[in-house]
Amino acid sequence: MRGRTKPAEESEVDLTPMLDIVFILLIFFIVTATFIKEQALDLTPPPPAPPDTPVDPKPTILIRISEDSLVYVNSRIADVGSVRANIERLIAETPESAVLVQAHPRAKNRLVILVVDQARSAGVESVGFTVDAT
Repeated sequence: MRGRTKPAEESEVDLTPMLDIVFILLIFFIVTATFIKEQALDLTPPPPAPPDTPVDPKPTILIRISEDSLVYVNSRIADVGSVRANIERLIAETPESAVLVQAHPRAKNRLVILVVDQARSAGVESVGFTVDAT
């Protein structure tokens, strides 16, 4: 009788502390996550005017961006940094002017956004877009 052997104790892993840590980490990441509301350019066209109303066209400041990334303000070549000054000068001459950006399909999007930013910083509330067909 060598001694009686005790039945082997069943070993179990207590998962409660691990679940506590997982829930704490989950709460931490939810609380510290920053939720950024992204803003996009509003490109919805205006509703069509009724056919019987007379259309009074406004003077337009045309900013054309060529395929070669050249910027033209009313057919005059301009640097991206001088677009704002040109728009401010033209709006001072005719305050009711509208701004229209005409970009070539192969023009860089970054350049188009820079031009729109320059127009908005010049005080223009809405900027129209069109695609250069040439």
